[in-house]
Amino acid sequence: MGFIAFLKTQFIVHLLIGFVFVVSGLIINFIQLCTLVLWPINKQLYRRVNCRLAYSLWSQLVMLLEWWSGTECTLFSDEATVNTFGKEHVIIILNHNFEIDFLCGWTMTERFGVLGSSKVLAKRELLYVPLIGWTWYFLEIVFCKRKWEEDRDTVIEGLKRLSDYPEYMWFLLYCEGTRFTETKHRISMEVAESKGLPKLKYHLLPRTKGFTTAVQCLRGTVSAVYDVTLNFRGNKNPSLLGILYGKKYEADMCVRRFPLEDIPQDEKEAANWLHKLYQEKDALQEMYNQEGVFPGKQFKPPRRPWTLLNFLFWATVLLSPLFTFGFGVFASGSPLLILAFLGLVGAASFGVRRLIGVTEIEKGSSYGNQEFKKKD
Repeated sequence: MGFIAFLKTQFIVHLLIGFVFVVSGLIINFIQLCTLVLWPINKQLYRRVNCRLAYSLWSQLVMLLEWWSGTECTLFSDEATVNTFGKEHVIIILNHNFEIDFLCGWTMTERFGVLGSSKVLAKRELLYVPLIGWTWYFLEIVFCKRKWEEDRDTVIEGLKRLSDYPEYMWFLLYCEGTRFTETKHRISMEVAESKGLPKLKYHLLPRTKGFTTAVQCLRGTVSAVYDVTLNFRGNKNPSLLGILYGKKYEADMCVRRFPLEDIPQDEKEAANWLHKLYQEKDALQEMYNQEGVFPGKQFKPPRRPWTLLNFLFWATVLLSPLFTFGFGVFASGSPLLILAFLGLVGAASFGVRRLIGVTEIEKGSSYGNQEFKKKD
């Protein structure tokens, strides 16, 4: 094991990376709070500033994937589709099977210049998670309780508010509503059988309300829907902790572009279109499992240096005073100060671990275990 590989496995290094992310995130959240004064004066300036502030935080996680772990992301698509990336507003549909599927998506948005302006339909519980939810709040992310009767007006209002967004945005939808587990899949297929829908092998039954509403509200704003099917070579199931330990993965993403005008305007027909899409996604996963590749030409968009430079900036700004302070504490010889410092380190470690836990499948919500039994 080389020295760099050894460093990647060390807890103290992980703690320092977490310290930089958490403290820089709190600083960014404070700056975002201050930018609220811009909203009544110049809404579009507020949005552009917050896109860049969000980029400064999210790109640190992308840096871990691209530069720290060296994970490779390969696109399977056609040249005409790839040439549209970063040049139009779109809705992204991504399968929700892996702990770092969002991070692979963020990597692609970064490489095509839309990381800071990327959007998602997120569960409302995330709004109260420091850094993640707080940053999303200032980005006008649409939050929902995943109960359509309560969410309908909130989701429609949030989506319509994005109709004049000044920067190209990729709006991510996890149409399955929750991450794939065997239990949720079994229940989901029982629902499919009761509704007379074809069963899926690798996906949960898509929940159509969010998709059809997004398509209706964003017509005239978004140009297309990108369907993204993600898999990892070698049947790997990567985690954020694995990325933190420097494990390298190879992600393959099959991307298909559907012009919005090809999607039916009628809600029922649009829902049927989505069900058909997921049957196609299932076939793509079956092909990948059998052949090890997706159909289409392979593209490897080059990683950009900005994520690494951004992290090095924050590390320089935040770690220098930390080391100076820590040295002063231990040099003082005061047991009280030393214990207080170690307690602070322990609290920081706990906080970082809790943030990582948000991404873990086994820590996910029970949404889907019973909700799938309710009418979509």
